[in-house]
Amino acid sequence: MERAGDRVDVHTDGVEIRLIVVAGGILRIRAGFDGDFAEESYTLTTTAWPDRLDEFMGPERTRVTPLPLDVDDLGDVVRVTGGNLRVDIEKDPFRIRVHDDEGTLLHSDVVGLGYLQDPNGRRIHTSEISRDDAFYGFGETTGPLNKAQKLITMSPKDALGYDPRETDPLYKHIPFYLKMNRQNRTAVGYFYHNTHDCDFDLGRERSNYWPPHSRYRADGGDVDLFLIAGPGIRDVVQRYTALTGRPPLLPKHALGYLASSMYYSELDADSERAITEFIDIARAEDIPVDGFQLSSGYTAQDTEAGSKRCVFTWNERRFPDPESFFTGMAERGITVSPNVKPGVLDVHPRIDEFSSADVFVTRSADAAATAGDGPAVGAWWGGPGRFVDFTKPAAREAWQRWLTEAVLDKGTTSVWNDNCEYDGIIDADSGVDFEGAGATIGRLRSVMPNLMCRVTRDSIAATNPTVRPYIVCRSGHAGIQRYAQSWAGDNSTSWESLRHNIATILGMGLSGFPHHGCDIGGFHGPAPDPELLVRWVQHGVFQPRFSIHSVNSDNTVTEPWMYPAHTHHVRDAIKLRYRLFPYLYSLAARAAATGWPIMEPLVSAFQNDAALDETSEEFMLGDALLVANVLSPGASTRVVRLPEGEVFYDAWTRERHEGGQVVELPVDLGSIPLFLRGGGIVPVAENQLHSLTRDAVTDLRLICVPERDAHFTLYEDDGLTRAHEHGAFRETDVRMIAGEQVRLELTRRGEHRSTVERLLFDVVRPGQSPHWVTLDGARLPQHLHRGRFDAAEVGWHYDIELGSVLIKTPDPGGDLAVTISFEPVDMIGM
Repeated sequence: MERAGDRVDVHTDGVEIRLIVVAGGILRIRAGFDGDFAEESYTLTTTAWPDRLDEFMGPERTRVTPLPLDVDDLGDVVRVTGGNLRVDIEKDPFRIRVHDDEGTLLHSDVVGLGYLQDPNGRRIHTSEISRDDAFYGFGETTGPLNKAQKLITMSPKDALGYDPRETDPLYKHIPFYLKMNRQNRTAVGYFYHNTHDCDFDLGRERSNYWPPHSRYRADGGDVDLFLIAGPGIRDVVQRYTALTGRPPLLPKHALGYLASSMYYSELDADSERAITEFIDIARAEDIPVDGFQLSSGYTAQDTEAGSKRCVFTWNERRFPDPESFFTGMAERGITVSPNVKPGVLDVHPRIDEFSSADVFVTRSADAAATAGDGPAVGAWWGGPGRFVDFTKPAAREAWQRWLTEAVLDKGTTSVWNDNCEYDGIIDADSGVDFEGAGATIGRLRSVMPNLMCRVTRDSIAATNPTVRPYIVCRSGHAGIQRYAQSWAGDNSTSWESLRHNIATILGMGLSGFPHHGCDIGGFHGPAPDPELLVRWVQHGVFQPRFSIHSVNSDNTVTEPWMYPAHTHHVRDAIKLRYRLFPYLYSLAARAAATGWPIMEPLVSAFQNDAALDETSEEFMLGDALLVANVLSPGASTRVVRLPEGEVFYDAWTRERHEGGQVVELPVDLGSIPLFLRGGGIVPVAENQLHSLTRDAVTDLRLICVPERDAHFTLYEDDGLTRAHEHGAFRETDVRMIAGEQVRLELTRRGEHRSTVERLLFDVVRPGQSPHWVTLDGARLPQHLHRGRFDAAEVGWHYDIELGSVLIKTPDPGGDLAVTISFEPVDMIGM
């Protein structure tokens, strides 16, 4: 053992290991297989050491001072304590064990297997596990939420039409997971800071010679583990995103309905007109919409090999006047996100220009020996292609210029980065620049989409500095949440995808990426039948990203109105999402501050209820809404097991349900099973929004369930510009104090001027009308007749059918307090 400032070095008869406590609850354990312990990370936003890429990362990175360590040699064990952690380093046989400050064992190496390099040069870390351990996260994966006894691969692929239960891997490379012991309910996070392809064995492998174990195995690099203490799952996620970054506050239109289909951009001609007509039809059908994701057909060019997609070109038959198209869409309140890909076909009409700029991944030494120096050629959509090296400063500079000229200057501030998995490059030894140091694509393939999104963000900012960039990206490494919204790729059209994509989205939320979703209705396959379409939309309106996108194999187009007899159900669901916008936007602001999920698994929200460890079809939207969509065909009931120790109310009937029991709800095709949690506060738009870009929330309903004291922060800003970064926002702290007198206190802060003009408090209390209600101490008039209440500006009414006290007032713009007396009153006086 050797002290080196705030670091402890462990010298063994094998690899050297270094320990450092980065911050409270975060321990770095790095086994230096490469020998140099080089610090050169595109991933970390918090470090406690100098890094070669500090200048590149700029303000995205924060340097902290490592926490001090106490080191005690106890004979057979060296004990290191610091940052609420205790690390026991056993000398012979060697292993590392970590406890939290409560004495709970968080991690233990397996003696003899702890830190290994196999004959193929792969680096391996093996940890003891319990049969009671559950495993969550791993970024974007298929199958159940709990990955115990699964084998998970991270080697991103273009996984068109994947099996939602079994396909492995998908599009993302996020080597982070949470382990939760089901007995002590304590969570701990494992973040392996490494960009190489890797896999995780979560107790699938068994050997009588070793205790139950999990294994991390990477194709190269160090075993660089950030062990992150809980005890809560949310605690781990918050600390993990402190390391890898938190999402920006996306523009509000990113939370709207994002229309799309490959069909429109693949027409023989006049795609511009077809897309604008789609938006006009949506308006005529009374369906809110805010965005259009423009598929890559707009780049199709006639080449010697036929019609091919060629990045940074426009098909003039389909889009004769892109500037006019973007202007027309903006006038309709629609943000267009054109699809941009990092691969360039050999038959691209601008291939000589791109090649002369020297922007591509290069051939490996072995390939160059036979073919000469030059770009690496790999499989690409449409034939052989070359791939942009975003680790090269000159390539990023050129890409920014081309992106600006070909896309942004046409009139958009949004880009959809697609097909950026780089899995078409077979030779993993192909070369990349790595900021002048040189490396292989095998090492840095996974980080390319992050860098592509970063240069996209910088390009948008340079073009229009006041507007919030909106980027969508299909792939990504840990930290991609700093740049983009994403989705679960090219899913298939089936009830299986509807059900199992939910766990995929929830896993991303637990991996520090809250702005995720899946293509509603399914991307690939035959058209969804009417029931499947309705149920998928009813589920999709609760996803952080809501987009209906398809390339149907039967030549149909998935659209909200494709089944006229069912359009009213689709319309109602989408309108519900828009009414929920104040709640969703506040959750997005919370995610930007904490990294917490927007769509959260029940095991995270109710960590002490062991019955929820495997639940993935129901989830929480924020802290107040439990969503239990209908996910099976022909259903007439929906069975839900509610979390223990809680109280829930049916959001529509206001029927009260005790937690810990199974509830069976009758459903029909229009049903969206939704529960209000006791203690929940849900702000919704009382006036119906049809465009988040153009329409303002003027009437705000605050649904309050005073089973217990609670708090919610309503966040508002202009939703489009970056003025919020300079203080132009408003936060309304809504504090609810339960009891015989329920008190609701609204405290405002911030410079932004709210659009809200009227407030409606909806206080859930079935079967009990108040005696009186005050606003800032003054009694409000009671209106027994609902029509009189609706016509009044101020007052209260008890809606006995709804089971709620309704209180209305003009919004004064400042602080206010409402008190509701439910104290018993003896009117007879006996």
